[in-house]
Amino acid sequence: MKQASYLSEADHRRISEAVAHAEGSTAGEVVTVLADRSDGYSDVALAWAALVALVSLVALAIAPGFYIGMAEWFSGGWVHDWTPRELFTLAAIVATLKFAAMVLLQLIPALRFFLIPGPIKAKRVHDRALRAFRVGAEQRTSGRTGILIYLSMREHRAEILADAAIASKVEAEVWADALEALLSEVRRGDVAGGICAAVDRVGAVLASHLPRLPDDVNELPDRLIEV
Repeated sequence: MKQASYLSEADHRRISEAVAHAEGSTAGEVVTVLADRSDGYSDVALAWAALVALVSLVALAIAPGFYIGMAEWFSGGWVHDWTPRELFTLAAIVATLKFAAMVLLQLIPALRFFLIPGPIKAKRVHDRALRAFRVGAEQRTSGRTGILIYLSMREHRAEILADAAIASKVEAEVWADALEALLSEVRRGDVAGGICAAVDRVGAVLASHLPRLPDDVNELPDRLIEV
């Protein structure tokens, strides 16, 4: 699946400037990550294909006439008594074709992501955001003041994760406003605007809880990370 491009160079500059502005009044360090998707979901695709193959076998068992009629039509219309071996072979062919067709259909990204259950999307996005947080923000600052804003486009989901110094002062529910601002702009097609809106709101919260110190230095990059 080819990774889509969502932002221009101007958008990247806009986000970097928003991060720098937000960090100008807080000791917090904001990290932004944009992902095309958080997982390949190959296991989900295979599960759907297996389910379709199983349903086709059940359909063959309940109403064998349809598939037998098709097989006889392909063989030239000759009707004969089917042996158990031929019936099992027909069942294997039907299941294999249905499985392969479902796998191929899910190469269409819109259909593939439509078929992924919401709870699975949420879990995979959270896991990917947590990995990104551990690599890019957690324990990366001297005061444990890193915070990650993570947006996953194909799943239409976002996460905000904060390091220890921030988490001890700000409840996770506080970030709901920033997440809503982010997703609201993304729904309108302004991905950069959504990220900037979230950065602004996160920065305002951090400024009230972790104001910038005179000797504060920028420990994490302001640029958006695309994965």
